[in-house]
Amino acid sequence: MNMMTKIKAEDAAPSRVRRLSQRPLWQHLSAAALPVIAIVAVGVLNRESPAIAAAPPPTVTVAAPLVRDVTEWQDHVGRFEPSQSVEVRPRVSGAVTAVHFTDGAIVQKGDLLFTIDARPFAASLAEARAGAVQARSDVALAQADLDRANRLLADEAVSQSDLDRLAARVRAARASLAAAEARIGARALDVQFTQVRAPVTGRISDRRVDAGNIVSTADTGGGTLLTTINALDPIYFTFDSSEALFLKAQRERQKAGAAQQVEIRLQDETGYSWKGHVDFTDNGISAQSGTIRARAVVANPDYFLTPGMFGNMRLTDGSPARALLVPDSAVRTDQARKVVYVVTEDGTVAAREVSPGPRIGSLRSIRSGITAQDRVVVQGLQMVQPGAKVTQRLTRIDPPAAAPAAAAAVNEPAASQATIAAL
Repeated sequence: MNMMTKIKAEDAAPSRVRRLSQRPLWQHLSAAALPVIAIVAVGVLNRESPAIAAAPPPTVTVAAPLVRDVTEWQDHVGRFEPSQSVEVRPRVSGAVTAVHFTDGAIVQKGDLLFTIDARPFAASLAEARAGAVQARSDVALAQADLDRANRLLADEAVSQSDLDRLAARVRAARASLAAAEARIGARALDVQFTQVRAPVTGRISDRRVDAGNIVSTADTGGGTLLTTINALDPIYFTFDSSEALFLKAQRERQKAGAAQQVEIRLQDETGYSWKGHVDFTDNGISAQSGTIRARAVVANPDYFLTPGMFGNMRLTDGSPARALLVPDSAVRTDQARKVVYVVTEDGTVAAREVSPGPRIGSLRSIRSGITAQDRVVVQGLQMVQPGAKVTQRLTRIDPPAAAPAAAAAVNEPAASQATIAAL
């Protein structure tokens, strides 16, 4: 049995040799190469590890803040109103005989607008004048009687009581004359009032009464409305201001001691082309809205501005002040604070908490937190962390164009506009 086992083992050995010899050549080579590949990979990893550890710091673009004189503005929305609005009503009753204006035209103060039939009033004036003539005659007669009595008094031809009665008659006659002359004045005014003239210069509305209609006056209620006139040069711009902005404006006005200047932009305009100044602030803040009503006066020589139009107004906060400007994208939010990243002299990134002001075009005004000598990171912000080392690439912040800055500031919240002062 041991012999048989030995024979089988000897027969099996050549079989394994034959199976190995029958495998493809590439399998023999792969098996032999595995140790070599493992050794090479270990060497490569050992060579690359120092390169990863020594990676260069990221490159960021830095710039010094732009230093400019900036005027800050408060933003308000308001409506234009006439500086004077007059309802034209008759001061005498009668028939309208003529209309002397074109609906919607510009009229000057004193222009003839309507004519009312003056014949009844002319007759009353003539009657008053006749009454005055009679009153003068009565005065003359009474005075002559008194003079005659005074001469007879020395001869005791008249009594003192008769003399007193004659003197009283003279005084009564003179009073009647004064009343007659007053009636002449009143009747003359009635004749004058038959010509209805423009009380102010401005744009007139349409006629409410045509020729041939009867108009009347009234002791209460004003009588028949003939038309209306709005004085438009200057024109008012009314707006409401919050208590916070009102307090800020009050303090600035105390410092400056002059009327606050305003600039107004209409709905279809991109620039603030209308200039004026604040001339009125109401005497109290509304308890319901927490706002106070104010008014600006704007020159309107061409009568282009019309009552009822809306406008965006910006109100200066005072004289231009020196400010630092950085790109708005460089100001980041860190929870409840605003920060900018600066690079120190040794190339380390530091976060500076800042107090941002209004935006001017693509730039943001910085009130505090940085200096003009700081190098602010303006590009590559996604690669910086406080305390990290960076490579700096210096650039320059260009001032914004004047026109785009004004247009961009339109959509800013209240008290967040600003413009660069003229150099």
